[in-house]
Amino acid sequence: MQWRALVLGLVLLRLGLHAVLWLVFGLGPSMGFYQRFPLSFGFQRLRDPDGSGPVGPPGGPAWLHRPRRGTEGRLETPPEPGPTPGPGVCGPAHWGYALGGGGCGPDEYERRYSGAFPPQLRAQMRDLARGMFVFGYDNYMAHAFPQDELNPIYCRGRGPDRGDPSNLNINDVLGNYSLTLVDALDTLAIMGNSSEFQKAVKLVINTVSFDKDSTVQVFEATIRVLGSLLSAHRIITDSKQPFGDMTIEDYDNELLYMAHDLAVRLLPAFENTKTGIPYPRVNLKTGVPPDSNNETCTAGAGSLLVEFGILSRLLGDSTFEWVARRAVKALWNLRSNDTGLLGNVVNIQTGHWVGKQSGLGAGLDSFYEYLLKSYILFGEKEDLEMFNAAYQSIQSYLRRGREACNEGEGDPPLYVNVNMFSGQLMNTWIDSLQAFFPGLQVLIGDVEDAICLHAFYYAIWKRYGALPERYNWQLQAPDVLFYPLRPELVESTYLLYQATKNPFYLHVGMDILQSLEKYTKVKSVCYVPYFIVWMFVID
Repeated sequence: MQWRALVLGLVLLRLGLHAVLWLVFGLGPSMGFYQRFPLSFGFQRLRDPDGSGPVGPPGGPAWLHRPRRGTEGRLETPPEPGPTPGPGVCGPAHWGYALGGGGCGPDEYERRYSGAFPPQLRAQMRDLARGMFVFGYDNYMAHAFPQDELNPIYCRGRGPDRGDPSNLNINDVLGNYSLTLVDALDTLAIMGNSSEFQKAVKLVINTVSFDKDSTVQVFEATIRVLGSLLSAHRIITDSKQPFGDMTIEDYDNELLYMAHDLAVRLLPAFENTKTGIPYPRVNLKTGVPPDSNNETCTAGAGSLLVEFGILSRLLGDSTFEWVARRAVKALWNLRSNDTGLLGNVVNIQTGHWVGKQSGLGAGLDSFYEYLLKSYILFGEKEDLEMFNAAYQSIQSYLRRGREACNEGEGDPPLYVNVNMFSGQLMNTWIDSLQAFFPGLQVLIGDVEDAICLHAFYYAIWKRYGALPERYNWQLQAPDVLFYPLRPELVESTYLLYQATKNPFYLHVGMDILQSLEKYTKVKSVCYVPYFIVWMFVID
């Protein structure tokens, strides 16, 4: 087992689950889907000099040129962009048209993004990103620790809502175990802050306990607490120390033992269910509450395999991976025989689909993500086989728009919400969680479609300065107006940069970074307590 690859994979997964950082891209006057989509990607195609395939749009932005593959199949770094192309295409297919520039000639997009990203600017953005993290982390430690998180409006800590157990927005996440400190461990290491990382690890070891009368969501506790403990443990014990010297003198696997303790407290969720699909919530001290809900979402029950699998392999105890894998298989076996799709809410006792909506957003998103990332980490062929089958069903029933991303007539691709049994459209909105999918397409090798779909979400971000929680593509307006610092679009952008090495995505990163600084920073000493630094810290 390549442990360095394993820890880096887990760290990147965690970054994609709890961070935030960058993005943006010009949107025209309309975002309607069945109406004419003004931000068209219907460029005419060029061919490689050898005639082997399409390269990109004549006169179009350099980042749309497909990365070439070397002799060993690796994506090669594209050449640095040359001078701004000539007039190129006119009319609705041109970037200038979407940006209100009349549709011809060098447009705002080309002027801004055709150049490289200077090293000095990258260093400046790295410093800004680090400064934002330090500001948030220091304020949490000063005003909130040992509580779970910082309330930036009132500049004080908060934990579970003991007075209102039904307040699941708070109680599903906060468990009275210094969540933000635990959640920040791997970020401290990634930024190379060894002294603070070592200090924080010791503080977690000495002060954090899971012997709490707290009812938490199994999914949240797994991805944010269990995942962080495992990441930090592997960072400490990695012989290659990729982030600098993060070793801790006299470290005796305490974080691993804490992860084991937490996972044992989560195991009752998997007991006494007729399907093997876990209960959504568990009390860390007493087990499954007697009045526990028998309904759970597919993503929550089917996105535990990475953390549970790594824990099993570190401990040499197959129990944790086995229960997580059993839940995945149980959900998979409940998919529609006609479409191959899954619903978003299921009864864990009967296997009946309570929510029949199938899409890429809330309730389903990370189920697909974990199938592929579990295969990447563990190499189990059944995970890849399930993902490939799911991907084929997604393309067949969820994808709307023209067949090819960058050629042909009609609207650019869009993934909608449908009935899992019939494939019929159920509503006309997408949600911000769906923005993870371009990153997943990068990992499966579908880079060109990832570029196209990423641009769609990025265009929405550009219009509003953030990604609305829910956007109605038919009404061309948000249905749900808030932005809870979701990282999905960030991860997709990061993975596209790693796949293409195109400086466009660094410019996107800078835009997102500045947008977060502008819109999410409270005008006092406090800061929204979610943080992560990728683009300008990890190359």
